[in-house]
Amino acid sequence: MHDIEASRAPVRLRDVARLADVSTGTVSNTINHPERVHPRTRVVVQDAIKQLGFVPNQQARILTGASSNVIGLVVLDVESPFYMEAAHAIERAVRESQHVVMLCNSEGELDRESELLRMLAAQRVRGVLLAPATPDENADRYLKTPSDLPVVLLDFEGGDALCSVSVDNVAGGRLAVQHLLDLGHKRIAFIGGAPNLRQFTQRALGARAAMRDAGLDPNEYLIEVSVSGLGIRDGQSAVDLLLENGMPEAIFCGNDMLAFGAYRGLVDAGYRVPDDIALVGYDDIDFAKDWVVPLTSIRQPIDELGHLAAQLLIEHSANDEHHVHRQVILPPELVVRRSTDRRAGAASTKHD
Repeated sequence: MHDIEASRAPVRLRDVARLADVSTGTVSNTINHPERVHPRTRVVVQDAIKQLGFVPNQQARILTGASSNVIGLVVLDVESPFYMEAAHAIERAVRESQHVVMLCNSEGELDRESELLRMLAAQRVRGVLLAPATPDENADRYLKTPSDLPVVLLDFEGGDALCSVSVDNVAGGRLAVQHLLDLGHKRIAFIGGAPNLRQFTQRALGARAAMRDAGLDPNEYLIEVSVSGLGIRDGQSAVDLLLENGMPEAIFCGNDMLAFGAYRGLVDAGYRVPDDIALVGYDDIDFAKDWVVPLTSIRQPIDELGHLAAQLLIEHSANDEHHVHRQVILPPELVVRRSTDRRAGAASTKHD
């Protein structure tokens, strides 16, 4: 029994130092400040760490002045394929620098979001990538995060006082509706999420702008439907609402999951896509091209968005006096598939 218990005893810093034949200070510096240790010595210490299975105490590391290797990621909905694809992109971006991502779900609630930021600050994470739940035009509330927690806003334009990476949602809404107008459709529905979600509000603005550019009054030709959620069932519910008020010629959905739900609702009601009603989604998640009827969608550059956001956070949290907050806005792209029948396309259109 004694031998079994001994084998389960935690490996300590001095055990690594003994195996590597160095001081405990050298082991500590290899873990926390590797730039202070000769490369050959670092290799010896790292080999000893791997051989013994030593796991550094993160809180102890931070007390020595080392940066945490944990990055918080707070999203609006962990069931959203868009945010999961973004999380994978972020994880890939930070892997080489030996950072890990802690994923949290605010469920679109400001109180929950604030609680998560406090908890992450208490855990002394390096910083947080945040998809904000606020509907506000400015992001002043995020300048008051606890303990000066470094924050980079994800999929949200937050002004010049914070770093942010977002996609031009107004341009995306305009692309979607312009495509449908080019196909000859005039009466178009927009299915969006809760009105307090800024991304959907901006996509609706782009849809209205495309209508006006075509000489059509959006109050007459654009039917706007808001649903409480972002998933397939919500898209189906939106179609039920449209059935009560007269069906449009085409439907533009604020994300692909809503579009999948709208498709199901249309089929249940006896409509065919695209023969009876054209359908456009948003995000171009991986499954969009493999849907029953491959979905035309507005592609967000998710990999680039995640990579840039992670890069900005690591730079911002390094306490570099030369760091300047950057606000990166990426362009969306229209990807045409069979759900709009490919009967026409704009010059900027990409076929997939």
